[in-house]
This record gives sequence, C-alpha cells and structure tokens, in this order.
Amino acid sequence: MSKELVNAITRNTNHLFTSAEIMMQTCNMDFVLCELPVWKHVYHLLHSCDRFFINPNVYTEPDFHVEGLNSLNEMSEKVLSREDLLQYLETVRIKTMQYLDSLTDDMLCDVPQGCKGNRLSLILSQYRHFYAHLGNINATTIIETNKWPRVAGGSVKEGLYEYE
Repeated sequence: MSKELVNAITRNTNHLFTSAEIMMQTCNMDFVLCELPVWKHVYHLLHSCDRFFINPNVYTEPDFHVEGLNSLNEMSEKVLSREDLLQYLETVRIKTMQYLDSLTDDMLCDVPQGCKGNRLSLILSQYRHFYAHLGNINATTIIETNKWPRVAGGSVKEGLYEYE
C-alpha cells in the first residue's frame, strides 16, 4: 500500500491551506470584486473545497450555511466575518487532511459513489478552482497595497520553489 503520491498531494494541500490562511489574513474582506465583497469569494472557495474535494454527493452543509451564501451570482443577507471564515478554513483543513490520511495511492483511481471522475480528478479540480479564486483575491490585495502577498511553497530541498 504505497502512499508516495498521496504524501505529495498532502504536502501540496498543506501549502494550499497555508496560502489561503495568509490570503485571508491580508485581504480586505470588504473590497468589492465583481460586485460582491471579497468575504463572499472566500466563502465560495472554502465551500467548494469542502464539498467537492472528497465527494459532492455525500456532503452536509455547515451549520451556519444559508441558501445562496456560496453563490457568486447573488448577494446574501448573511455576512461572514474574517473570524468566521478562518474558523471554517480550519474545519475544512482538518476534514481534508483526515481524508488524505485515509488514502493510499491505489485509492486515487477509485471513483467515489455518484461521481463521474476518480478521487485524483476531484482533488485536482479543487486545486484548480481554489487557486483561481485565491489568485483573484490576492489581486485585490495587490491593487490596494501595491505589494505582492506571500504564498506558501515548498523548499528547494523538496524540489519545489520557496515563495515570499
């Protein structure tokens, strides 16, 4: 039961969540991006990761969720604070890391119940989605501060780049 691939995914997922935490601590949650405040974009990316990383067909909404809260097509009456979002990030991080810890490399090819793609496809699609929104939100910080937000990367020792 090899875990070489799962271990690589786990390392990169740690970087993903660390970059998200940095982004959430440095962005202006009230900045308006595409007619919606950034906090709504942050919730959208976290909610999508929470729902689609493992299996979107076996999912329970968070207790605080209300209809449309994750939609980038409509404003919500409910507003989430930075603290709410950081707490949700930690919940999603723990859930995701526990899931990855339960996998072996062979399991990455398995298709979860009700899904069209395998586990690896679900994971990679969330990486793409997550980083697209993280980049958009970091761009708002660049616009406001004229500074490049720090992102997490691997070390040169791991064969990855160290970003600052």
